[in-house]
This record gives sequence, C-alpha cells and structure tokens, in this order.
Amino acid sequence: MKKIEAPSLEQAYALAAAEFECSVTALQVEIVQFPSKGVLGLFKKPAIIVANRPYIPTVEFDNQKTYENVEDDFMDNPIESDEASTAIEPEELVLGDEFYEQADDFEEEGELEGDFYEISAQECADEVKEQINLLFKDICFDINDIEVSVYDENTLLVEFTGADAALMIGKEGYRYKALSYMLFNWINAVYGMQLRLEIAEFLKNQEESISRYLINVCDIIDQDGRAQTKVLDGVLVQIALKQLRERYPDRYVAIRSTRDGGKFIIINSYHEY
Repeated sequence: MKKIEAPSLEQAYALAAAEFECSVTALQVEIVQFPSKGVLGLFKKPAIIVANRPYIPTVEFDNQKTYENVEDDFMDNPIESDEASTAIEPEELVLGDEFYEQADDFEEEGELEGDFYEISAQECADEVKEQINLLFKDICFDINDIEVSVYDENTLLVEFTGADAALMIGKEGYRYKALSYMLFNWINAVYGMQLRLEIAEFLKNQEESISRYLINVCDIIDQDGRAQTKVLDGVLVQIALKQLRERYPDRYVAIRSTRDGGKFIIINSYHEY
C-alpha cells in the first residue's frame, strides 16, 4: 500500500497507476483527504489517497496436457494396492495415552481462570503491545511504535502517535470508531480487559469538549433534578455517560435512542423509573 499526495485526485490516481505500473481500474483506492483550494491561496489542501494493487495469482496450464492425456497417465500408472491399503479409516484413529498426558500438562501450565489466562495486567499489556505492533508493522501511515500500558487494573491504554497518526482518526472519527471496536473485541475476548484508545490526543480532546458541554447540563440537573443531553456521536455519548455517572452516582443516568438512531443521555431520580 502507498500513500500518495497530489494537487488533485486525478493526478493522485495517475501517480498511483505509475507507481504500481498498471491501469487505474486495477487499483484499490481509499481517499484520505479531498483537495481544497482554500481561500486566497491560504489553507490549501492536497489530495491524499492510499492505493494498493491487489495480488491476483496466475495459474499456468500445460496446453499440451489434455484431459485425455491425464486419464491415460492415470491408467498407465495406477495406485499400487500396498499404498492404498495404508489409508487409515476413521474408526482406526485412536488417541494414545501420550496425547492425554500432554493435554494434562498444558492445562496445568495454562492455569485458566474462567475463560481467560491468569496473567497480570502488565503481562497482558506487554503481550498486546508485541502483537499490535506486529499487526500494524506494514501499515502505509507514518506512525511510531504503538505504546500499550496499564491504565487501571481492568483497562489497557493503547496509544498511536506519529506524523500520520491523525489520519487514522478519519472523517468524523469513523476510523477511530472502527479501530476501537476491532481492538476492544480482541482484547476483551482474549484477556478480559477494557480498552482506552488514544490516537493523536483525539480521546483527550473529546473528553475536554464534553466536559465543557456538560457544565450547562449539570447546572440544570442541580436546579431541576433532571435533564437530558443533546444527541451525541457514538464516542461522545460514552464519554458523557461515564462523566455523568461519576458526578451523579445516586441518580438514574442512561442512554436513550431517537427514532433515527441518534443517542442521547437522560438523568433523573431512580424512583421515577
């Protein structure tokens, strides 16, 4: 995969085709940034794409080897009866004592607790760091080594930094949400840990933005005992939910959905529900 910049999308496509020595139609292209002329030459942005030419395996045939030739070869060289007799029927496959002894040793070494291996949070962070850097080692974005540390006893902090780290957030955070979903399902399923994903301080900025917005909401709650937020994006609604539950542990704080799928939070007294 290659990241390509050009003044226009047409030029970016042409450069990608020249880079991979193929036609534009043979490429897989993702537009990272659309070009912008700016205002009076200021704030001008180039077109940025990520291009890749998918590998298509080729199969070579011997044109002189026809179906009839293959059938003749088979008839001239039949399978020897001794070889055929060595095939193992399903009912003959029996696991010996050695197999079960090895299985017992594995269970003792694994020390399973529930569905997860019993390892410390730091050991979990070290394993995840090694595997996640291996996963992203060939990515086309210019990023530093991915850092994984223990945020608290139940949460791992995964941090992406580098020159192109911000490009991994995507427009309106769509890449951030997809990456967060993917990593959480892996880390939670294997290690039973929660995830805090930070990409180029995106999460920190979102938390600060929500904190400023919730000032007025909290004033209404303190005055009237109830309130609800505006419709919030998927990432923001989770941040707001956490902050409101921490501030109002004795109140009912929950997410509600609009008819078109939007999410907002209501805050009320428990006895009203």
